[in-house]
Amino acid sequence: MIIGTAGHIDHGKTSLVKALTGVDTDRLKEEKARGITVDLGYAYAPLPDGSVLGFVDVPGHEKLVHNMLAGATGIDYVLLAVAADDGPMPQTREHLAILELLRLGRGAVALTKIDRVTPQRRAAASDEIRSLLYGTALHDCPIFPVSSLSGDGVGHLRTFLDEIAADTPPAASRGHFRLAVDRVFTLNGNGTVVTGSVMSGEIRVGEQVMVSPRGVPARVRSIHAQNRPAESGRVGQRCALNLAGAGFAREDVRRGDWVLAAPVHAPTQRLDARIRVLGSEPRAFGHWTPVHFHIGTLDVPARVALLEGESVAAGATALAQIVTDKPVCALHGDRFILRDQSATRTIGGGSVLDIFPPVRQRRTRERLTVLHSLEAQDAAAALNSALEFGGDGVNLERFALARNLRQDELEDIRSAIPMSVVATPGGSWGFPVPRWQAYKLTVLERLAALHEQEAESLGPDRARLQRMTLPALEKAVFGELVAQLLGEGRVAQSGPWLHLPGHKVSLAPDEEKAWAAIRPLLAQQPFQPPRVRDIARNVGSDEASVRRLLKRVARSGEIYMVAHDHYFMREAVQKLADLVQELALARGKASASAFRDCIGTGRKLAIQILEFFDRIGYTRRAGNAHHLRQSDLTL
Repeated sequence: MIIGTAGHIDHGKTSLVKALTGVDTDRLKEEKARGITVDLGYAYAPLPDGSVLGFVDVPGHEKLVHNMLAGATGIDYVLLAVAADDGPMPQTREHLAILELLRLGRGAVALTKIDRVTPQRRAAASDEIRSLLYGTALHDCPIFPVSSLSGDGVGHLRTFLDEIAADTPPAASRGHFRLAVDRVFTLNGNGTVVTGSVMSGEIRVGEQVMVSPRGVPARVRSIHAQNRPAESGRVGQRCALNLAGAGFAREDVRRGDWVLAAPVHAPTQRLDARIRVLGSEPRAFGHWTPVHFHIGTLDVPARVALLEGESVAAGATALAQIVTDKPVCALHGDRFILRDQSATRTIGGGSVLDIFPPVRQRRTRERLTVLHSLEAQDAAAALNSALEFGGDGVNLERFALARNLRQDELEDIRSAIPMSVVATPGGSWGFPVPRWQAYKLTVLERLAALHEQEAESLGPDRARLQRMTLPALEKAVFGELVAQLLGEGRVAQSGPWLHLPGHKVSLAPDEEKAWAAIRPLLAQQPFQPPRVRDIARNVGSDEASVRRLLKRVARSGEIYMVAHDHYFMREAVQKLADLVQELALARGKASASAFRDCIGTGRKLAIQILEFFDRIGYTRRAGNAHHLRQSDLTL
């Protein structure tokens, strides 16, 4: 168990920790000289069962609240120190507000310096503490009168903490490993060491980790867990990790960073959250207010964009989007604190809901409904709600990342919730089964209507069909929807055109006769067919009539317009695509000159053909080279 101190400056937190553990947590020269705690201090004490009790001692000065917040990350139990002679003071109240915002509701109060006051003052101070704690999560916590100088009450408090630790079960080691870095130093012969509280998961010696948000990989050379050498560290422990690796340096990590498993490395500068404004605020909290955003051990400037209304009253809550000045690491459920722009007072805090928020349309009713569904703490309930209210589907990998779910944990949830799962290169998407079937019906009905409205057209291409039916779906998801319809035989494809299986483009008798005369001209020189003007001259017709006819035939997928007024037979386009593939596989690319030599045409036409393949997505141009984007082209 990890215990964190809290309280006003000079209320005896450091002395109390020393009395409880024998360890002086003030390690800096400045702290020794000034007699106050400036930075975080750490102490450990053995427990009767052989485990270790950890203490994080925080500074109480009003200008060092940012350090106090770094120390509050990952603690299990609060030890609030209040001096009997002073009673509750400004930082007592601010620290208590912070503990409330961080939802640290387990703790005890040490009424310190009782050797300086009368029994009457001690009783009065206890009453003041009870009044302060009324209505908070710590309202019924025990108060222990102690004197670090004489030792009075210290043994009783230590026994109580030992019992609490014995009754506290180990935290469940779910999710991927995450450690919030609060200290970095170098040891001779060992290299870089980072310390912090493990927020989730487990790590073992020799495993690979990521320093986030920078994205620097490293390897764990050794571990100290709760101040003891160990082969592993887990959630609920303070750990020191000795990091090494090719390309890793001491400058790559600092307080505020995270050391975590690679699957949860997801830096962001936008996150949606539920915020709460402290009731003590003198005015309402406005939209786009500049703040200091404290999450984990990091303090970063940010702005708060309200998603509901233009202000939040003191004591109220609201959905908001946090926009930070630089990338941060956060996952669903992470608690944070908001302090004013000058970092002189705590304004409020909240909890992260979504680390993949939209930049636009972030205040729509549909988006707010999704955010409300994500407030569920249970991952299965949240996924079920997100599927119901997320009209465009749920990216399951992103959901798992945001919730810090391992693959096996995600699979357990997926198997318990009926859904249609659509696999795409960008991840798997989940949809309620009825909605996925409704999407298919939407496409079929739209195609039927189009065939009636545009009988002369074979059908739309995939991009147009999506714009007309389900424009909000991810492109890859819509592609899978069409692929399923094709596989089921409910939709047919001719070239790029999609249509119902029974639909065909029919030419009028005079058009059939004209096409019968034109077809041999295109097939005679498949790689260099005549242009519209040449065809018109050859068959004795006007250019406009020939152009209209070829456009109608192209809608059937039998011919393709490769360049302006330049149509190729489908078989020729397929052979040209095969030649491009052969060149790309043999040389790593297809150049205009090499392709020209292959097909025996002029350079200009070779370039036009390659540009056609770029347009339809078969190749990708980089400089003067064309690289394959698809393994093959089936027309």
